[in-house]
Amino acid sequence: MTIAPWRRLLAEFVGTALLVTAVVGSGIMAATLSPGDVGLQLLENSTATAFALGALILIFGPVSGAHFNPVVSAADWFLGRRAGTGLTARDLGGYVVAQVLGAIAGSVLANLMFDLAAVDFSGKDRAAGHLWLGEVVATTGLILLIFALARSGRAAVAPAAVGAYIGAAYWFTSSTSFANPAVTIGRAFTDTFAGIAPTSVPGFVVAQLVGLAVGVGLLAALYPDAGAAADQVVVPTDEDAAIGRRS
Repeated sequence: MTIAPWRRLLAEFVGTALLVTAVVGSGIMAATLSPGDVGLQLLENSTATAFALGALILIFGPVSGAHFNPVVSAADWFLGRRAGTGLTARDLGGYVVAQVLGAIAGSVLANLMFDLAAVDFSGKDRAAGHLWLGEVVATTGLILLIFALARSGRAAVAPAAVGAYIGAAYWFTSSTSFANPAVTIGRAFTDTFAGIAPTSVPGFVVAQLVGLAVGVGLLAALYPDAGAAADQVVVPTDEDAAIGRRS
């Protein structure tokens, strides 16, 4: 069973779009239902995001692996290239484009659902060194989690584990754990609770790329054979499962 490239890209586009819709939409709802209580707003936003992410991985994982994140796709390509597993360079380019476009579409969709302007660039400044450090930590942890699960044959629990990690990282990182360049770009298109000013996006993306590098470096030290399981990230696709059954 071979999954057509366009199906994989569609899964990454729609999955990333719905993820950002969940992040932005739950932020808008939280600000509406709990005005004046930022802690409760963050709890509502993080809970909805964690559950939505787990569900979306279950929906789209069998088609594309459910990366929804350029740093995850980049790590998959980098770690798997020697073993001949994971994404090809061409796949990586397509995934990143689909993820970024999906993230923007998801933000627009959330705005429209709540009767806001389709595009309203955020004015929420998030440019500070401690926030960038939070993004490095959040992204590093995400990369370690995903590839440790795949390498140890536990990719099946990734929907719950990744959702739980992101939900927790909302609270233990100073940046509230964007950990995703595509989602960061998408969130610039909404001037709501989950927004980020366009001028703050480059700093967050650079920090996330640093987190990618740190995560890959730690994986090389802790799990030198992690690249052999790149086909299982975030979860195995139907194509990978069929190959596994034949072997």
